[in-house]
Amino acid sequence: MNITIDFGKTAQDYSRHRAGFPDPFFERLSTYGIGRSGQRILDLGTGTGTLARGLARRGSRVSGLDPAGALLMQARQLDEQAGVVVDHLIARAERTGLAANSFDVVTAGQCWHWFDRPRAAREVLRLLGSGGRLVIAHFDWIPLPGNMVEATEQLIRRYNPAWSMDGGTGLYPAWLADVGMAGFQSIETFSFDIPTPYTHAAWRGRIRASAGVAASLPPGEVVRFDEELARLLAERFPEDPLTVPHRVFAIICEAPSGGNNTL
Repeated sequence: MNITIDFGKTAQDYSRHRAGFPDPFFERLSTYGIGRSGQRILDLGTGTGTLARGLARRGSRVSGLDPAGALLMQARQLDEQAGVVVDHLIARAERTGLAANSFDVVTAGQCWHWFDRPRAAREVLRLLGSGGRLVIAHFDWIPLPGNMVEATEQLIRRYNPAWSMDGGTGLYPAWLADVGMAGFQSIETFSFDIPTPYTHAAWRGRIRASAGVAASLPPGEVVRFDEELARLLAERFPEDPLTVPHRVFAIICEAPSGGNNTL
């Protein structure tokens, strides 16, 4: 995808309209012992902090790391509203500057594809203590023939032909190689589908906050896109709120026990 992405340009829409991971996702993580009270967790690419906040609500000691200060500013406001404390850090996943063996769990939600994945995997291995867990997770809309997601993606491509993230299945098998080659063990995956409600206004905000729209298009084009999406929804998908199919996908794996992870 040969476009420049800056989610800082769409921080407010990102904060207001991107649905966070649903409760069943956190419940599934709890079966792996992830999200326990006092657990030291680092959330890479935290953005506005939806994953970090969900874990902090469950009593974990969470740090959220992201290179975009504008997104972290939104995360702090949302944390305060939610009554949770997350330590926010400006850094990149591939070179965090944090101490080795200093976390029990590292998470990466909605962001692994933006990283230099082999370098990020090696950095996570360095950060985790013996037997620590890495969670890579995504929560994606699912385009189906004739549905509003497919129609929305077609509109994004018309305005931004360089955008190439359409047609996804919400499953990422290539990432299994990333963690395996870095040395992680006991690799497992899970996925499940969950319908997610969006009003027309919220869906427009969600799409403005995507990589193919406000994070990469000029402001004038974003306005024209948004107006056309509003017309498309009113004419072809008048139900309000909409029910948008989504899929949760996660990889969970362990750092080697008893090994030296200070690569």
